[in-house]
Order: sequence, then C-alpha cells, then structure tokens
Amino acid sequence: MVASIRPHRDEVGLAGGLMLIGGTWMAAGSGQTWDHRHPATGEDVASFPVAAAEDVDLAVRAARRAFDEGPWPRARASERIRVLRRIADLVRSHGDELLSLQALDNSVPLTFGSVYATSSGFVADVFDHHAGWVDKLAGETLPPYQGGDHLVLTLREPAGVVGAIVPWNAPLLLAAQKVAPALAAGCTVVLKPSEYATFAVLRLAALIEEAGLPPGVLNVVTGPGDPTGEALISHPMVDKLSFTGSRATGRRIVAASADGFKRVSLELGGKSPAIVFADADVASAAAITMGTVTLGLSGQVCLAQTRALVHRDVAAEFLATAEMIGGMVSYGSPFDPAVTSSPLINTRQLDRVLGLIAEGQAAGARLVCGGTRADGDLAAGNFVMPTVFTDVSNDMSIAREEIFGPVLSVIPFSDEDEAVRIANDTEYGLAATVWTGDLKRAVRLARAIRAGTVGINGYQLEPHAAFGGYRQSGLGREGGRPAIESYTELKTVLLPFTDEMM
Repeated sequence: MVASIRPHRDEVGLAGGLMLIGGTWMAAGSGQTWDHRHPATGEDVASFPVAAAEDVDLAVRAARRAFDEGPWPRARASERIRVLRRIADLVRSHGDELLSLQALDNSVPLTFGSVYATSSGFVADVFDHHAGWVDKLAGETLPPYQGGDHLVLTLREPAGVVGAIVPWNAPLLLAAQKVAPALAAGCTVVLKPSEYATFAVLRLAALIEEAGLPPGVLNVVTGPGDPTGEALISHPMVDKLSFTGSRATGRRIVAASADGFKRVSLELGGKSPAIVFADADVASAAAITMGTVTLGLSGQVCLAQTRALVHRDVAAEFLATAEMIGGMVSYGSPFDPAVTSSPLINTRQLDRVLGLIAEGQAAGARLVCGGTRADGDLAAGNFVMPTVFTDVSNDMSIAREEIFGPVLSVIPFSDEDEAVRIANDTEYGLAATVWTGDLKRAVRLARAIRAGTVGINGYQLEPHAAFGGYRQSGLGREGGRPAIESYTELKTVLLPFTDEMM
C-alpha cells in the first residue's frame, strides 16, 4: 500500500505557501488558493496562492524598479559572483530538504535525487557555473572597416526584466537553469512555477533571498496558466520570456510576445530517438533507453528516448532487455527507498497516456508489456505500468506524439540511411542517442541527426553544455555560454579619436 505522504509533509514543515514579491512574502490579494493533490496518493497536500493579474503586476513592477533603480544590474562582478556562489552553497546544504519538497510536489522518488542531473548538487552546480561567467561577459573590439581614427566596441548588457515559467517535472533544475544565468547577467526575474510543483521552488527562492539578493531582484508568483501565467507573458514591462513546457503553451507565448517584441527562449519537448546498431552493446542500449522512459519520472522528461530505432538483427535481444527493465520498476511513496519511479502528474495526463496506448494498439502496434493502469494498493495514484510496443511504424501516434509517460515504441530498421530517415522524420529535434561500436558511424550519425544534443553510447546532461532543440523543440539554448548570452543585449559603441578627446 502507498503510505500517506502527510507525515513527510510535517517533517519538512510544509504548512502552505506564500509568494515572494518585492522582498515580501505574501498571499494573493484575492485570497484565492490552489489545493495541490499528490499524484501518488490523491491526497491534498497543501495550498498556495493563485496570483491574479493584480498580483503579477505588483511582482513585475517590483522587478522593474529593481532593474531600473536598484543595485543589482550595476553591481560589481565580484559581488554578483559572491551571491551566486552563496546560493550554490545554500542549495547544497539544504539538498535533502529541497528533494523532499520536490517529492511532495511531483512524487519523483528520493532515490532518483542521487542521479546527477536531477540532484540538488546539479542545481548548485548550475549556479556555480554561471557565477563563473559573470566576469567573462566580454564584448569585442573591432578594427575600423573603412578607415578613420576610431574604435568599434561591443558590450553585453542585461536584457531587463525576465518572466521565467518552469514546468512540474524538474522544478528545481529548470528554475536554476533560468534564474542562474538571468541573475548572473544582471537581470531581475519574475518566476512562475507550475501549479503542480510549487513548494520546492518557493523554498529555493527563500534560499536565494537568504544569499543576499536585493529585494525585487527575484520575485515568485504562483498559480495556474490562467490567470497567473497569462498575466506574466502579456505584461508590457517584461523584456524577456523564458519557458519550458508544452508546444501549445509555447505558441501562446510567442504570440503574446509579439506586441512588445519580447525576447523569447523556449524548450518545448521532444520525441527523441535511440538508434541501436547490431554492433552495439545491445543490453546496455536497451537498459538505458528503457530507463529514460520508466525510471525516476516515468518518461515525463523532455529528453526521454521514447523511440527506439533498433536494427532488425538485434530487435529480439533489445525487446527482451527492455521488458526485463520494465519489470524491475517499483511504484509507491516517493519517500520509500525501494521505489524507483513516479506516477503521472495528474489524472488528465493519466487519461491522455492511456488513450495514446489504446491508439497504438488500434493502429496495429504489438504490446510487449504494460499498457494498463496500476491497480490494487496503487489504484489511488496515477500509475501506469511500464509499456513497450513493437512492430511500430513511424506514422503511428505513439511514434509521433510526446506521450510523457512510461511508453517505449520500438521501430525496426535495416540500414544506416533508413535509421537516419526515421530519426529525422519528426516535428521535434531535442535529443538522440546513437549506439554503435563503430566510431566513424557514430560521428556520421551525430552530424546527420537533426537534434540539439546527441549522445554516443549514453547520455548525460552537463551544466556547462548548451541544451535545446531544433524545429518545434524550441528556440534558444539553456546551459553554458549561449544561456547567459540569451539574457543580455548586445550594444555597439563607436569611439572616435579626436583632438578634443585626447
């Protein structure tokens, strides 16, 4: 039986949330709240404010004042570095608390918190990495193109007020990926976490405030897309929007940004292929690919390798290992050390995943394992059994839609050209893996696949590496130098050498 999560709520002192606006923690002006229901048990955990347009306006204006009049955008590089590194230190020292709050948010198991890219240590590394860029945001000195006594200089300056919207699946990591480079660049931020994962982000904001950030530099508004998110993306005082989430919301953000020509960064998901050749370590390829779909967040990850393109000669071996990994999944309370995988985030997503599984069966794909909702003691939670399909063609909905659940589609191929064609036959282009013992083939495939990140015989996120996608997987990149530069404006300065200036 899945244990009640209420004792764990008490252990971390969770009594309800307040928003952070202009350095003050407050409720919504209307008093309206959202009750958060835990996806593993169906219990109401706690409540947090629903920010209306008036609350969002207060937050944006606080960020605007902090940018236009406050010290942060004009702070010395050494001061910004110290604050960002204090944030990293505080995140590390409160890592267990943050992961417990995240488990209360979205039910990701605490055991998964030890995985590097989802750990509190990785979140701290993101702040450390961007602290290192603060004193390196240099421009260029260009020689005169047409002659004359002058210099052409370029400067990197903070973009302004940032509206940052993060999803529920990795709230700590994705908040850090937006807030850290924005702060490092000298911007001010209004952050909106998902209504399905709010409490860990609120605690992270409190730690950032404790590190010495001036009031108004970071503000947090809570609530659903309507009204809270809509008010943020359409606010005229926001200079840049950074969003991770669905394509539908991404399109709405692009449309809303048009009136003020806001700068926009979007990470919108994927339908990533794992391409497995006959000369690969097939067992490792199957285990790791199936792991991205079933372990931890149960496939609710944008870079999950949900299309396994497998050479026909090794398809049977791949399927056997994938089915075995699916059988090792353990569901239950995220605080149970034996639990490996989370439920789906809500009943709406549960119904959607089960509907897509039914569509796959109706289209003729063969179900190898899973395909049903968990029953018995797990029936109160949003659990779907690990699911593998074979005999999948790339035109089926299970091969084209981002399912965001524990569902793997295995698609056979006969040669390298066919593998590349199938891999690129998608509206997405976020990530991919290539499994082969042939180095030349690995390099060819890495170049041929249209995806933002390609892993060879494995996959790992790094805080200093750019992450983002081609096509409808988004605009721009997070991580590394491209991320922090996206929170800056490039200014050209023309400096003449005249007698009066010498």
